[in-house]
Amino acid sequence: MFVKKTVTSVCAVVALALLTSGNAALAETPKKLNFGIISTESSSMLEKNFKPFLNDMEKFVGIPVKAYFASDYAGVIEGMRFKKVDLAWFGNKSAIEAVDRAGGEVFAQTIGFDGTKGYYSLLIAHKDSELNSLEDVLKCDKTKTFGNGDPNSTSGFAIPGYYVWALNGKTPEECFKRVVSSNHEGNAMAVATKKVDVATNNTESIYARLAKTNPKMFAEIKEIWRSPLIPSDPMVWRKDLPQELKEKILFFFIQYGRFGDMEKVARERTVLKNLSDGWGPFLASSNAQLMDVRRIEAFKKKLKAQKKDDTAGVKEAEAILAQLEKMQKVIGDAGY
Repeated sequence: MFVKKTVTSVCAVVALALLTSGNAALAETPKKLNFGIISTESSSMLEKNFKPFLNDMEKFVGIPVKAYFASDYAGVIEGMRFKKVDLAWFGNKSAIEAVDRAGGEVFAQTIGFDGTKGYYSLLIAHKDSELNSLEDVLKCDKTKTFGNGDPNSTSGFAIPGYYVWALNGKTPEECFKRVVSSNHEGNAMAVATKKVDVATNNTESIYARLAKTNPKMFAEIKEIWRSPLIPSDPMVWRKDLPQELKEKILFFFIQYGRFGDMEKVARERTVLKNLSDGWGPFLASSNAQLMDVRRIEAFKKKLKAQKKDDTAGVKEAEAILAQLEKMQKVIGDAGY
């Protein structure tokens, strides 16, 4: 009975999080908006690059918009949970946490300046390393060190956690003599300076940012594994923001770099190109964007439960996977 109730409860939460937005609670317009920015590189660089965008948003919505930085993803998630963050740029994995635990809701999606709608998780090693492939990593002889990503990172943790470790029945702890964690920038520097032998990262951080900002360090790194395509990052707001304000925010994002005279569009495209790895105009999105990563997380739980002979855990994971499959049929080929 307990297992049945737990499964039902989990599936209900997933269903509500994915397919319902709910009505925004009747609330006064806040005196300012705090925009959470995920910690992919130094806060000073992020603040410099985001300032023109946030200034434009402030003029459009008519209230101050301030950057909110935290040392890790969890800090931004908790900020949203306690209403210190009103909207934020997340990865897909951290967005799941924001939706499930912090009252968040996906409303837009980033795309690359070149029009790409996704990116890739990587394993990287020093250019002189004897490690050249996933097969080399999976020898698991405990002679190497590993730089894992933030536990709430999609490309730094969730995706390699599934494709590298879960599907191969391994864990980093049983393969390496030492495992440490950092953000993308920290992992890249650790590999380049030989402080760790192999680490997680992504194509945006390595090829779009590091290659431009620190070509000397970039030259010390090689890619040894690449994941399937990951959907581009979502933008998430607190779904209890006033409806009128959410409509203003959504229209600001959708029109930015897209509508207006050519001078306006050109300036805004330049602003977008300087964000993260270089963005193009935003696309509308929803919580359905998170289904692929939810499926990966559920499958990882199933594999972990099977390894422990945890029958209840296997049934719970299978129930979530079945619910996600039903939702996928509703979304269909039209996507999110």
